[in-house]
Amino acid sequence: MMKNELDRDWEQISLEVEPQLSEQLAALLDEVLPGGVVLEKHYGDLFPHELDQYQGPVRLYGYFPREKSQEIKERISRILENSGFGSLLQQLAYAPLVNQNWAVAWQERYHPIRVGETLAVVPTWLENPYPNRIPVWMDPGMAFGSGTHPTTQLCLTLLEKSLKESLPGEMIDIGCGSGILAIAAVKLGVDQVLGVDIDPDAVQVSYDNARTNLVSTQVVFKEGSVQEILNLEGGNAGASLVVANIITPILEDLFKEGLGALVLPGGKIILSGILKEQLATILSCLKRAGFKRPEIQEREMWIGLIAEKESIR
Repeated sequence: MMKNELDRDWEQISLEVEPQLSEQLAALLDEVLPGGVVLEKHYGDLFPHELDQYQGPVRLYGYFPREKSQEIKERISRILENSGFGSLLQQLAYAPLVNQNWAVAWQERYHPIRVGETLAVVPTWLENPYPNRIPVWMDPGMAFGSGTHPTTQLCLTLLEKSLKESLPGEMIDIGCGSGILAIAAVKLGVDQVLGVDIDPDAVQVSYDNARTNLVSTQVVFKEGSVQEILNLEGGNAGASLVVANIITPILEDLFKEGLGALVLPGGKIILSGILKEQLATILSCLKRAGFKRPEIQEREMWIGLIAEKESIR
């Protein structure tokens, strides 16, 4: 990132939410806030021994360059409405944050991350410190999927594991965000990946990241979701591997639209964005769509899973 990109005035967004919604909202807003998202609990007058039992509201803070204020606010409105959180729009608070050093500090918080056995997610302004690992170059905060969120790391780990067992020629990435999963898949050996996202800005970010990683000829990103893919081939589109890192309420809707149908018989689906208490809901969706019981991994409060679709007999 060039120096003139850092020397900017920034704006802060804040929102007070219930604890059970905080991680989902942070994941959503992380898609559109270039300065990242911070969650903060307000303990008030609690004694230290009471902190673990704290059940009060959580305040979410996010940051973005002020010159992009209108664009970012429009994207926030769009993503909250599309995700069923439109009622929170009136509670958002915005305030100026003039601090050039803060912008530098934001960049300094990010470091290369080792994921799985062979991958490293590396910020674009740094050298890869892990020469024996495959680098996936990302600019944190550009779109959801910079590699820092637990759900992205779960998907990358499961993707690596699946591709080590069997290498499909094609993969579909639903809700591609930054393009990180599609890019990693190509670097791990997949020939061609189709990624879709309902946010046109995410599609552009995905292409930018693909070019940075020198894989742009092996990926196609389009605006849309499950229905648009099914319509591409008159309902016959599909792949041996499908990935989706999206929160559970949207995953439920996508299964109703035909997410399971995108996976070819004997193929696999990788899902994350699932809170532990939401796992039963997704297991029901998988069972109805003809998948075997999945392998499950956990990271913090999040679940990632990989499931194989029953073969046609």
